[in-house]
Amino acid sequence: MSSASAGGAAPYLAVHCSIAAGVEAMAVQYARELARWGIETSIVMPGLFGELTNPFRDALRPDDTERVVEYEAGPNRGLGDAVRSAGLQLVSNDDVPGAAAGAVAMIVDTPFGERPFRVHVDPAQDGADVAASVMDRIREEMIRRLGFADLLEPHHAEPQASGDGMPPVPSRRPS
Repeated sequence: MSSASAGGAAPYLAVHCSIAAGVEAMAVQYARELARWGIETSIVMPGLFGELTNPFRDALRPDDTERVVEYEAGPNRGLGDAVRSAGLQLVSNDDVPGAAAGAVAMIVDTPFGERPFRVHVDPAQDGADVAASVMDRIREEMIRRLGFADLLEPHHAEPQASGDGMPPVPSRRPS
């Protein structure tokens, strides 16, 4: 997952950000769909780190040189280089594998039902943590309005028959 799905996004990173947003939305929906199965998920959202997750290094240098020439001849002259330069200044040289692994280890070590829904690991602080918390709150409210609040937390117990002819629905874990 990438913080680009909800954080500050620079020009020329539309494809990167839209893919990140799609994967993030899919992870959120899967979490809801898996809740009754007793499967708990956590979303880890790394921000900008060194060489591994640096969209500014390559994303602004497309292989389509004809488009580059067109862009450079128009009102966006120099924008790609300026965005690249500014973006590279934001990128931390922190150890992304270590930071992300630490977040995953923390999640794994957390007991079922107490794991965070989302963890941000972002030294650039692009605002994704703020935006994602608002988006999560809006999505949760809609799930409640639809009458499916039980999908907001994974269930811990074995399925129990509902008695109304509907398929069994697992009961919630004890509070």
